Amino acid sequence: MSDQPTIILCPGQGAQAIGMGQAWAEQSPAARETFEQANDVLGMDLSSLCFEGPADQLNRTDIAQAAIYTTSVACFRALGEDVGNVIAAAGLSLGEFTALHLAGAMSFEDGLKLVRLRGQAMQDAAEASDGTMVAITGSVTEEQINELCDKARGDGILVAANYNSPMQVVVSGSLDACERAVSVAAEMGFKPTPLTVTGAFHSPLMQPAADRLAQALAQTAWQTPRIPVIGNVTAQLHDGNDLKSIQQRLVEQLTHPVRWSQSMTWAVENLEGRFVELAPGKVLSGLMRRIDRKTKVANRALPDASV
Repeated sequence: MSDQPTIILCPGQGAQAIGMGQAWAEQSPAARETFEQANDVLGMDLSSLCFEGPADQLNRTDIAQAAIYTTSVACFRALGEDVGNVIAAAGLSLGEFTALHLAGAMSFEDGLKLVRLRGQAMQDAAEASDGTMVAITGSVTEEQINELCDKARGDGILVAANYNSPMQVVVSGSLDACERAVSVAAEMGFKPTPLTVTGAFHSPLMQPAADRLAQALAQTAWQTPRIPVIGNVTAQLHDGNDLKSIQQRLVEQLTHPVRWSQSMTWAVENLEGRFVELAPGKVLSGLMRRIDRKTKVANRALPDASV
């Protein structure tokens, strides 16, 4: 199995749950050491938050991002050769940092410090602004989402934030605009679902967080990735020879839509290999069923999950 071409998929925020990574840490010394390493780097007991909660702490943006990153890396290290011959990687939002670390673009420690800062910056930006997000479900095109935002925006902010699948797009913006988006979406024949989130992520309201992240990225040691990584903003491969452009795309990601549906469509059409989703959760496996039903994703949330 070690020579089987593999595309690694790294989950983003929302995949966290109490108990995440615990089975891997109990079974694998490599996974256990990863959690211990994270505890040392952050100066906090992140592993206990992952394994035992409480949920209100684990779900905080400034904790969840570091927890998911660490759990995904622990899972990857535990898999060892069983993961196969990794030919490419992709990650949803936060997961793009995990993918870039696994590709060798930055060290585990630097990646962890970045996602911790990113989470804190996003939390601060969310608390400083009145924003939220709404999931729009139905067979919805990018043109229709733009039309919806134009109709509901008013004097507020309202933009596409996440292209999750051909059947779901999330919009993000100011509270009043999101409230209007619920009504407009229903009028257009879609099902709107207000999300329980702390802020308007992937919208202009995250610009203060993007500015802080840009400074941190510029101070981080970067290396040329060993394998291709798909970027969220472009839904195309990063230019591995242009490290500045990778950093710029990561900054833009905070205020631009995450094009996951388009990224996975590109991957299915251009990459030959099996898809493996790292712990925690099964979000990306579920999205792939809606993006391309014929493409199977092996989920490794637990050690005994199917390969």
